[in-house]
Amino acid sequence: MDLDQIVVHLNEILVSLKGIANAIDLELRFGLVTGMVFGVLLQRAKVLRYDKQLAALRFQDFTILKFMMSAIIVGMIGTYFLYDQGLAVLSIKPTILGGTITGGILFGVGWALLGYCPGTSIGALGEGRTDAFWGILGALVGAALYAEMFPYLQDTLLKMHDYGKITLPQLLGVNHWIVIAGVSVVFLLSFVLMEKKGL
Repeated sequence: MDLDQIVVHLNEILVSLKGIANAIDLELRFGLVTGMVFGVLLQRAKVLRYDKQLAALRFQDFTILKFMMSAIIVGMIGTYFLYDQGLAVLSIKPTILGGTITGGILFGVGWALLGYCPGTSIGALGEGRTDAFWGILGALVGAALYAEMFPYLQDTLLKMHDYGKITLPQLLGVNHWIVIAGVSVVFLLSFVLMEKKGL
């Protein structure tokens, strides 16, 4: 195969790749990129490690808590900036205490038993930690059970204390940037306190 044929084949491959890329929705591509960046940050912050997870549950190391608080601050500012610019639409889920509290307890029990939460399980598996596979399998089984039980839950647990689609700014009757500023200040002061305590 001469050089001209190689160039022709490379051009054909490039055209095919462009076709595939164009076929994928822009939002999915953006989601894939931001998801990959988040995964890299999880790995670099070492929050995928089992010892970090265990130390967090034992209140001995707040690295994970600090990482989550940082993500919340960035997420709040980024989401509402895009929303104010008309570049994003909020998709607010209803506040249903029956489902949220029950789900939160199940999440906490599963995290304590395994040492990984669903998100970090996938990251840990990517790092080669095969024990995280059981967490992913458990999440899939749990999702399947939830889907099977959904018709029953829809009329019971998912109707208990349903407050509808509310946000803190709506509840407080203030501009969302006031809440964002307040939460950010509280979180930043918490960072300082945790750093002073060596947590």
